[in-house]
Amino acid sequence: MKEARYFYVPNAANETELPAEEAVHAMRVLRLKEGDEMYLMDGEGYFYQAEVALATPKKCIYTIKQTLKQKPVWHGRIHLAIAPTKDMGRMEWMAEKATEVGFDEISFLDCKFSERKTLRIDRIEKIVISAVKQSRKGWKPAVNPMMPFHTFIENCSNAGQKFICHCYPEILREDFFTVINNVSHAISSPSDSQKSSDNKPSVGDDITVLVGPEGDFSIDEVRFALEHGFESVTLGNSRLRTETAGLSAVMMSQLARRV
Repeated sequence: MKEARYFYVPNAANETELPAEEAVHAMRVLRLKEGDEMYLMDGEGYFYQAEVALATPKKCIYTIKQTLKQKPVWHGRIHLAIAPTKDMGRMEWMAEKATEVGFDEISFLDCKFSERKTLRIDRIEKIVISAVKQSRKGWKPAVNPMMPFHTFIENCSNAGQKFICHCYPEILREDFFTVINNVSHAISSPSDSQKSSDNKPSVGDDITVLVGPEGDFSIDEVRFALEHGFESVTLGNSRLRTETAGLSAVMMSQLARRV
């Protein structure tokens, strides 16, 4: 039995041809031919069972046989905002693994103590797409460009529950997983007045969590975030590297919001 082949095709339902890079992989690497079965992922919650209709060395035309709507496996949106490390390979590893675990959006922060001020969003995007295909995720996480810390905070007025992870003992911190897990219990057993008629997740289901650079956020940045509605949290007793903290925050959020 052949393993199912998955390809990322944005707007797949309204297209008939694989994107150029996917077509090269399908034709030259996998050597698909006319009549072979494959699955398309649009990154928006749908898979499509399809068949190769025309195969050339650089082109793959497909016919959709069946539309397969995917079910969300966690409540709300999980948004990680993180200051990238000086070693970009560590950020790329984190983005890949966080996608495999499952989250909805990643933003990159330019902070006071940031050692990296630029990054290649196109490279992160490719890594995320590859991880979406590998882990068979119905939704592709959004990848946002780097922005100044204060700008990000000021634009988070409708971000649901908002958290900033930091290591300052003089600022009271609660355990991140305990806080979001308690909220999740309330979400999973809402009162009749809280239930929505269409069962769509409310803003209260959403999680935005901030992870700082290798030197942590500045204390002024932490206070600025708290003034704008963020909650002060810790990810545990261990002092984690930036990419480990980011991945841990995603995993905790996923577990707490699991359907």
